[in-house]
Amino acid sequence: MPQPKYARESLTTMTEMVLPNDTNTLNNLMGGRLLHWMDICAAIAAQKHSNRIVVTASVDNVSFSVPIKLGNIVTMQAKVTRGFNSSMEVNIEVWAEDIPAGTRVSTNRAFYTFVAVDQNGRPIEVPPVIPETDAEKDLYTSALRRRQLRLVLAGRMKPQEAKELRALFGVTDEG
Repeated sequence: MPQPKYARESLTTMTEMVLPNDTNTLNNLMGGRLLHWMDICAAIAAQKHSNRIVVTASVDNVSFSVPIKLGNIVTMQAKVTRGFNSSMEVNIEVWAEDIPAGTRVSTNRAFYTFVAVDQNGRPIEVPPVIPETDAEKDLYTSALRRRQLRLVLAGRMKPQEAKELRALFGVTDEG
């Protein structure tokens, strides 16, 4: 098993400026462009943690409730929350900043899952994560529930096998 690594070691910050080519006809950042940037930032965090090539396995729900405008500065921050066998969960947060107006707003947050692969594209073991802060510990603990939910939704785990989810809803083995 690879040596455990601290969550902070995977911290990745990426900054982009929203240019005209990044926007839709309303001068808002296109959702696909943001997802592209988020995927790159999260992949870099996963590579830092695993020291391997990584491939995107899944992206949890991403909502677009706050538009990001032309000229805004977009800052993304990603960190590995937990390593499993060959997969890693990465939490990414996004902020948009209007520098002339002096405003900064949280716009998006998502969990990406990446799989580390060897030179032949086969999954390879990743290091466990050592959480240090309370926030990192909370994300680490809840990562198992999110993983089980992803596996159930993908049809790769039966709902009755998702023990962490059953406990979340107060379902026991007795009933």
